[in-house]
Amino acid sequence: MGKNITVLGAGAWGTAFGQVLADAGNTVTMWAKEQRIVEDIRDRHHNAVRLPSVEKLPDNMTATGDRAEAVKNADIVVVAIAAQFARVALVEFKGLIPDHAIVVSLMKGIERGTNKRMDEVVRESLGLPADRFAAISGPNLSKEIADRHPAATVVACTNLDNATKVAEACTTSYFKPFVTTDVIGLEMCGSLKNVTALAVGMARGAGYGENTAAMIETRGLAELTALGAAAGADPKTFFGLAGVGDLIATCGSPLSRNYTFGANLGKGLTVEEATKVSNGVAEGVPTTDAVVALGEQLDVPTPLAYQMSRVLNEGISCSEMLAGLFGHEVTGE
Repeated sequence: MGKNITVLGAGAWGTAFGQVLADAGNTVTMWAKEQRIVEDIRDRHHNAVRLPSVEKLPDNMTATGDRAEAVKNADIVVVAIAAQFARVALVEFKGLIPDHAIVVSLMKGIERGTNKRMDEVVRESLGLPADRFAAISGPNLSKEIADRHPAATVVACTNLDNATKVAEACTTSYFKPFVTTDVIGLEMCGSLKNVTALAVGMARGAGYGENTAAMIETRGLAELTALGAAAGADPKTFFGLAGVGDLIATCGSPLSRNYTFGANLGKGLTVEEATKVSNGVAEGVPTTDAVVALGEQLDVPTPLAYQMSRVLNEGISCSEMLAGLFGHEVTGE
């Protein structure tokens, strides 16, 4: 039996995931601030601005710009807003979301200024108990999922029954969700791997090859696993789809905004220039300084995030970033 599902935010990933939910037999309502996008999805079943690659979105998808109307009958509310704007956007929905609805975050990032994960931001903004919050993260490049290429993901909720409900609602012939109760691990994987993807992209843009990329990815994974464990996550999560899986997809594809942003820096563009040419948000940029702060708070060294923050704030080159990553002393792996 299909559910009523609302997706807040009609960007590329929100729209692609809306299509997955519609393909799974649910009635899907997209909410967006931009009237043009709302009309496009509602009247033409197309999102020319954010997901032009899909010629026709499913018939059981519609859109509205009205907040109350968007969520009033929702069984599940999916949040797909840029991480740094999530709190401001969600406060407007407080009190409008039905008491039984499960709220699901597709966002990957750490809030600048508070260093909070998205599960913390969503639950605070909406006054939501932990058992009604779920997060989804995995190797999920939106364009490939929009093209219905086979993919898998992980749904995390402290209440496994609710994680399963969400997973069932987004299971299709091409999209396979797994479930876990490790919300913290899933959130840490999703946000921290973007910093690694910036660094890998930068190395690629600077002309370095496979060895350098593999080195950065592996050290990045070690860094985010250590941070995650210190924050109370299960290290196993980092070696699954949400960790290694997402890292491989994000660091290996020009479809990833973080990779592309890094590649532009590696080619010699400034942060300002790279921001101008990047289509949409590279969440790894604001997340980098937050990771450094988190490392200080949890007493975990974050050499990769620290060097990437120097790239973003001081404009150091790729070779300087890589030199700074390892220092001179010999250490155990």
